[in-house]
Amino acid sequence: MTPSDLDIEALVGEWLTLKEAAAPLGVSPNAVKTLIREGRLAGVVRGGELCIPAAFVDGDNFVKGLQGTLVLLGDAGFSSEEALRWLFTPDASLPGTPMEALRGNRGTEVRRRAQGLAF
Repeated sequence: MTPSDLDIEALVGEWLTLKEAAAPLGVSPNAVKTLIREGRLAGVVRGGELCIPAAFVDGDNFVKGLQGTLVLLGDAGFSSEEALRWLFTPDASLPGTPMEALRGNRGTEVRRRAQGLAF
């Protein structure tokens, strides 16, 4: 693992394989992989397997506002790893992390900050 991989591991915490993520959502692992390829989800390879943060899943759906936020970050030039690092790094102006804000239904605040990164 590289130092940046360790940073992401420490920031994100719990991960799901595509199969683990797909099951509660009622979709196939390939559907989750397609969302990653389209930039609507972010994933990284861990232990030879593509995974997403467990925090992305909220019951039987993805966290509200997550996909739009990831598209904005992608448009700003962020790689999956950079987007994950941004989502899981504490931001005193929120407070908490952007991911915690999304899970707390404060997506407008998060997207406003993501849009500002593009300029």
